[in-house]
Amino acid sequence: MACLMSTGRARNPVQGRTNTVALLREAYVVLNRRAFERLAERGHGDIRPPHAVVFQHVDDEGSSVASLAKRAQVTKQAMAEVVAYLEGHGYVTREPDPSDRRAKLVILTPRGRQVFDVLSELVPEIERDIADLLGEPRAAALKDDLERLRGSVPGDE
Repeated sequence: MACLMSTGRARNPVQGRTNTVALLREAYVVLNRRAFERLAERGHGDIRPPHAVVFQHVDDEGSSVASLAKRAQVTKQAMAEVVAYLEGHGYVTREPDPSDRRAKLVILTPRGRQVFDVLSELVPEIERDIADLLGEPRAAALKDDLERLRGSVPGDE
């Protein structure tokens, strides 16, 4: 299992080749870094990769910290820390849940919506970067292969 968890250039001791899972993670890290550099260029340098889980999972009408944590597969405590940071920087507010006054909903502020919009714009940019690097046919094949892998995991949504 150690090879699967590596963040470096892990070598598979059995095959002597670079571990595919480690390569996928490294590619993700590189592409993610590009996205957040571009986000910073657009005025949101205080947003870091761990904060993306809120923008990725929050509903338009707001979401509870518990539901955000479940969707992001992190603890409620970890999500609460991310939400507190984003709230302190003006990206989200916590407002009473109309269906349960004891609960609070995390809602994007106008500044938070800007980040969401920028991140949405960056997706096609990153897709173009991949296509430029690999060529259109290989990029499309890679995407198909990754979709197939994602769909092959039992119990995963």
